[in-house]
Amino acid sequence: MHMLLSFSALFLSVVLLQLSTGGVGPLDALSGITLGFTTSQIGLLGSAHFLGFFVGCWWAPRLMGDVGHARAFAAFTATGAIGLMAHFLIIDPMAWALMRVASGLCVAGCYTVIEAWLQSKVTNETRGRAMGTYRFVDMGASLAAQLVISVLEPASYVSYNLLAILCCAALLPLTLTKSEQPQTPSAPRLRPMLAVARSPLAAVGVIVAALSSASFRMVGPVYGTQVGLQIDQIAWFLAAFVLGGALAQYPVGWLADKYDRRWVLVWLSGAAIVACGTTVLAGASSTTFIMLNATFFGLTSFPIFSVSAAHANDFATSEERVELAAALMFFYAIGAIAAPVFASGLIQSYGPSALFIMIAAGHALLIVFGLSRMRARPTAGNQTRYIYAPRTSFIIGRLIGRQRDKKLRTDKRGDDSDTGSV
Repeated sequence: MHMLLSFSALFLSVVLLQLSTGGVGPLDALSGITLGFTTSQIGLLGSAHFLGFFVGCWWAPRLMGDVGHARAFAAFTATGAIGLMAHFLIIDPMAWALMRVASGLCVAGCYTVIEAWLQSKVTNETRGRAMGTYRFVDMGASLAAQLVISVLEPASYVSYNLLAILCCAALLPLTLTKSEQPQTPSAPRLRPMLAVARSPLAAVGVIVAALSSASFRMVGPVYGTQVGLQIDQIAWFLAAFVLGGALAQYPVGWLADKYDRRWVLVWLSGAAIVACGTTVLAGASSTTFIMLNATFFGLTSFPIFSVSAAHANDFATSEERVELAAALMFFYAIGAIAAPVFASGLIQSYGPSALFIMIAAGHALLIVFGLSRMRARPTAGNQTRYIYAPRTSFIIGRLIGRQRDKKLRTDKRGDDSDTGSV
C-alpha cells in the first residue's frame, strides 16, 4: 500500500494522459468522416501521430537533461493540449496532421518523464509490484480511452476541449508532488541495427505488431463506420481489441517462457490470420460476432511485440538491453508511421475488408520469416523472462531490463544446483 501511495501521482498522470491522448485518435477518425475528409487523409492523421511519437521518444531524454523532469513534462503536456484545442481553429486535414504530430510528441515525452521518474524510485524489492501496477493502470486507462468516444460528439469543439482539459489535468499530480525530482538518466543511443544483429525475427515481429495495432486503432473507426457500426459500438469495437490484448498477457507469457518463442510467434500470427479471415468473411453480419472477433484479434496480435522483444533479449547482454529496447521501438515506430496511411489507402480503393487483408498479409510474412529463421540458427539456450513491454518510451528498457536479468540469474542458480546434486 505504501508503494502505491508513493507512486500515486505518477499513476494518476498516466490515467489522465491516456484518457486524453488515447481518445483523440478515434475521435479524429470519426470527426474526419463527419467533415468529409477522405479515408487516406484520415489515415494520414494516424501516421502523423506516430511520427510525433518517435521524435518525442528521441528528444524527451535530452530535454529532461536541459530543463528537468517537471518542466519537460509541462512542456510536452502543453504541446498536446495546444494540438487538441487548435483542431477547430483550422478545419484542414494537413493542419490536423501537424496537430497530431503534437499529440504524438506529448505521449512520448510525458511517458518518458513518468518512466524515468518511476525508474529512479523503484528498488529491487518493489520493482516487480511497481511495474505490475504500472502496466495494469496503463492498460486499464487505454481500455477506458477507447470508450471515451462513445460520449463525445464527432467534429465538436466541446469534445476536443474536454480532451484538452484532461490533458492539462495530467499536469497537476506530477507537478504538485512533493517528491524530489530524480537525477536525469542518460539518453540511450539509438542503434536500430542492434535489433537486427541480435534477432532479425524480432525486428520483423515488432514491425508486424505495429502494422496490426496502429492500423486497427487509427483506421478501425473507418472500418466500423463502413460496416454499419454506431459510434458507441465503434468504441466497444476498439476497446474489445485492447481487452483481448490484456487478457492474452498471462497465457502467452506462460507459453513464451515454456516453448520456443519462434513457434509462439508463428502460432500467434496464424491465429491472427484466422481472426482477420473471419472478420472479412463475416462483414457486417453480426455486431456480437464483430466484437468477439475484435477481442480474439487483440488476443492474438497484441502480444507479438512483447514476445518479439523477449526473443531479441535472449541473445543480448545485460549492457545492451536499454539500447535494444530503443532499437525495437524504432522499428515499431517505422511500422506504425506507415501502417495507417497505407491501410486507409487500401480501404479507399478496395473497401473495408482491405484493412484485415493487409494485416493478414503482414502476419503471413512473419510466419514465413519465422520458419526460415528456425533453419538459420537454434534458439537461445537460456531464455529471459517474458515481460509485457509497453510501447511508451525508450526508458522502458531500463525498467524491465533488470527483471529479465533476474530471471536469468535465477535460472543459472537452478542449473548450478542441479549440476551439483548429480
